[in-house]
Amino acid sequence: MQRRPVCAIEELPPGSMKLVTAGAFGVGVYNIGGALYAIANYCSHEGAPLCEGYVRGTTEYDPSRPDGIRHVREGRIVRCPWHQWEFDITTGVNVADPTKRVRTYRVEVDDGQVYLTA
Repeated sequence: MQRRPVCAIEELPPGSMKLVTAGAFGVGVYNIGGALYAIANYCSHEGAPLCEGYVRGTTEYDPSRPDGIRHVREGRIVRCPWHQWEFDITTGVNVADPTKRVRTYRVEVDDGQVYLTA
């Protein structure tokens, strides 16, 4: 693994993603609410380009609500563009099956520059 520059922090505002050429498939570097995360651009289901999927939240059952639904993890869930598998960007864990996951990488900011270790 090597530390590589991604971009200036100003080029990665909250809610955005930058795809970095690293490894065989690339790595998506995400800014979620001001915190940076990175995941492999490879869905563990069938190898789809995961970072091309859209980012949203997910829902869970909440019996205290009239409709029984509570929205959670807004802006943290990426949905695979091929088969809709969902992964939490902050952990790499699959929403439906926590035994499935995608690889995560270290991201840091140094002197206004975002760096990825991959």
